[in-house]
Amino acid sequence: MQRKFSVLVTLSIILLVGVITATVSPAQVTMPRINYRDRTLPNGLRVLTAAEHSSPTVAIQVWYKVGSKDDPEGRSGFAHLFEHMLFKGTRNMKDEMMDRLTEDVGGFNNASTFDDFTNYYEVVPSNYLETLIWAEADRMGSLNVDEKNFKSERDVVKEEFRSRVLAPPYGRFFYLIEKNSFAKHPYRRPGIGSIEELDAATLEDVRSFHATFYRPDNATLVVVGDFDQKELDTWVDKYFGRVAKPDRPLPRVTVKEPERVTEKRIKEYAPNVPLPAIALTYLMPTVKSDDAYALRVAESILSGGESSRLYQSLVYQQQIAAEAFAQADLREDLGLFVLGAILASEKKPEEAERSLLAELKRIQDSPVTSAELDKAKNQLITNEFQERETSEGKSFALGQAAVLFGDATRVNTGIEKLQAVTAADVQRVMKKYFHDNNRVVITYEAEPTTPQTRNTNVGKGEG
Repeated sequence: MQRKFSVLVTLSIILLVGVITATVSPAQVTMPRINYRDRTLPNGLRVLTAAEHSSPTVAIQVWYKVGSKDDPEGRSGFAHLFEHMLFKGTRNMKDEMMDRLTEDVGGFNNASTFDDFTNYYEVVPSNYLETLIWAEADRMGSLNVDEKNFKSERDVVKEEFRSRVLAPPYGRFFYLIEKNSFAKHPYRRPGIGSIEELDAATLEDVRSFHATFYRPDNATLVVVGDFDQKELDTWVDKYFGRVAKPDRPLPRVTVKEPERVTEKRIKEYAPNVPLPAIALTYLMPTVKSDDAYALRVAESILSGGESSRLYQSLVYQQQIAAEAFAQADLREDLGLFVLGAILASEKKPEEAERSLLAELKRIQDSPVTSAELDKAKNQLITNEFQERETSEGKSFALGQAAVLFGDATRVNTGIEKLQAVTAADVQRVMKKYFHDNNRVVITYEAEPTTPQTRNTNVGKGEG
């Protein structure tokens, strides 16, 4: 499942965004604060709540601090599997009951798996809040982890792997970027999982994983919207308070990724590749680092739309690439910054590599312009404004600050740190992290017509 954002944006916000982008310096924009309450139940459940009465709806989210990096060795895809399994039956609910409790009253629900966490969320009319608090507590405390549910959802995850990784021309490419960019850290196991490893899993494996991670002291409940605080506290205590805290310890990933000491080059081949592609990956600091803000700005300058540097250089002017991109994929333990391109017809990966490195050198050697800096900040700030127009967006921002950043206060301070990024900051981080010895180069091409040594693991569904 993919995280859904509200598709309804009011005309006033569209106009506001246009004004911000066109005429207002990003330093002048003030993000409305999210005034939240923070408490922890005796069983360890953290509860973050923010009352907001502009709409008679409420967003409920449960964030579990378990992601694909926590999958057991040789069993990739378990966090993704449980993203699906938590929609199955419980002691008190039939399969897919969460759909009936949300969609049948005009709301919605979904979930998403990330490297560092999994989150489940609903938006419903506020008079159904108690029902959803009960339902979330029920699936936390009494999920049916049985053979039927395990096998049915495993088949769903395997089909998702086929449709998202194996079928699209570049599905394997992006899978291989993650797989080849880490040497030791479990981030090297893409979160979608592996068909072979899922097939090898047993019901006992799955039950052990569930008992280890899906518990109140590993969860954060976030509620934002139209509610009475006293009533909500009563319902949370009543339903979540009775979910027992297990005796078993909570394991955490302690593996450290070794520093890259020399450039590494990897060639990958796959069927159904119409045009070659290339990616250059660099290890980055944790998302909690202050450098993360300058890296996000750099990503936008390099790849934020058709006026971005990579599009203008590789796609429009040189016509080397059909698509060029940069991505700051920052995570809890460490991150990646990826520069990449899908080539134009008759072009070679080495041509795109030279152009990508030339653009990297340009942003290292000279400060970005004030116009580029303002545009990048405005793009990022506009996205934040749009997301926080809804209770769902506010609840995601609050959960992300608390669970991923480990500091709920950053929901109200992150925008200020973004606004404070200077051209010198962008130049500094590009010099600091983007050096030859910190680079992995991945080329991706169609399988040759004559046999030769090549990587074919992904085509077999291996992780």
